[in-house]
Amino acid sequence: MKRNALRLTALVSALWLAGCASPGAPVAPRPVIEPAALGATGSTAAWPAERWWAAWGDTGLDAIIDQALAGSPSLKSAEERVRLAQAAADAAGAARQPQANLSVELTEQRFTENGLVPPPLAGTIRWNNSAQIGVGWEPDLFGRQRSALDAAIGQSRAAQADAQAARVLLAGNVAAAYFNLARLLENRRLASESLAQREQILALVRQRISAGLDTRVELRQAEGLIAQTQVEIESLDEAASRARHALAELAGRGPQVFDSLAPTMAALRSTELPTALPADLLGRRADLVAQRWRVDATAKDIEAARAQFYPNVNLVAFVGLSSIGLDRFVEAGARTFGAGPALHLPLFEGGRLRAQLDAKRAEADAAVDAYNGTLLRALREVADEVSSLQSIERQQRAQAEATAAADAAYELAAQRYQAGLGNFLVVLTAQTNVLAQRRAAAELKARHLGAEVALARALGGGYRAA
Repeated sequence: MKRNALRLTALVSALWLAGCASPGAPVAPRPVIEPAALGATGSTAAWPAERWWAAWGDTGLDAIIDQALAGSPSLKSAEERVRLAQAAADAAGAARQPQANLSVELTEQRFTENGLVPPPLAGTIRWNNSAQIGVGWEPDLFGRQRSALDAAIGQSRAAQADAQAARVLLAGNVAAAYFNLARLLENRRLASESLAQREQILALVRQRISAGLDTRVELRQAEGLIAQTQVEIESLDEAASRARHALAELAGRGPQVFDSLAPTMAALRSTELPTALPADLLGRRADLVAQRWRVDATAKDIEAARAQFYPNVNLVAFVGLSSIGLDRFVEAGARTFGAGPALHLPLFEGGRLRAQLDAKRAEADAAVDAYNGTLLRALREVADEVSSLQSIERQQRAQAEATAAADAAYELAAQRYQAGLGNFLVVLTAQTNVLAQRRAAAELKARHLGAEVALARALGGGYRAA
């Protein structure tokens, strides 16, 4: 007996060593780029705020964003993905707990005469009954279950961060669509002013024709410019209608709900950049946080895959009743019970476990690459929008001077033409320049507002990692 026990111990030890040796040496993971290595150092200013869109001072915009965040189908989908990930984490956690089950079978059957059942039961029809409660528990000896749970928790937290990133993206898209509508309406207002000016010029041309100072050439030119402006107004009305429909879709509403919405550029105040922009993007951008959680989750997946090479032990126990015939089912002699461990150790898997481990390593490397790429894009987006805002502000100062000069030139040209000292072509040129400069000013303000939206999103849109 002692000799047999030694042999069994040696066999189990050999199998243990064979199982432990099979995963191979650990492979160093792909390095994660740290923000400081890319120059992302500086202030941790609290900007943007959680409701960063309120800084523009437009209650209409605030209401639409609130509607979108409350009822957008895209956000509902992101929330459902969070629920799915949380359910997966709960399932992984439940696997670490003892499991119990109850099974009851009552079967009326004919026992074969040529089988293991002896006479007088052979060839008869009897009830074959069993009722059993089983309990099992798998001790987490090598951390496989703990690693699987950590990986599931990481994926759940990544899904939560993704949902927050979707909220930031939606709010930014609503603000951008709102500003685009305001830009179109501002251009429409400028076109209406131009139409009124050209109608005045047309009246003046008719007066000069009556006085013999102009010809029908100038009359046709003035009439053509009015028709051209009317076409432009219709085109802007069409674009504004489509912009309202797009805004309604983002808000999760019907296409006609914003038909009377008319934001103005003048009512939108530009926000000022903080003196020091925040550089702690790791905790401010939900997409970065999500990618970092995925990096951690895939690292845990590798640990769980390595633990598959090691033995696992299941402790099982059962108690119940078993009998042939209903009349003896609840008698004391029908009792059955048992308990003991079950050992599972993979020996020859045809490379399946190794392939699974390699796949998890590849997923981990891909997660690191995705995180590094997201970090590089985040830093580029911040730098781009800061540069754009600084450039646009310089352009706006120069544009203000150009608009003032164009207004003065048009007033002078109109006065000279009315006094008979200038020709009609000079007035048209001056008027066209005024319209172009005013539109350029409106476009620059719209670009500035759009860059503010993009910068707020690039800086995390008020997200704070838990």
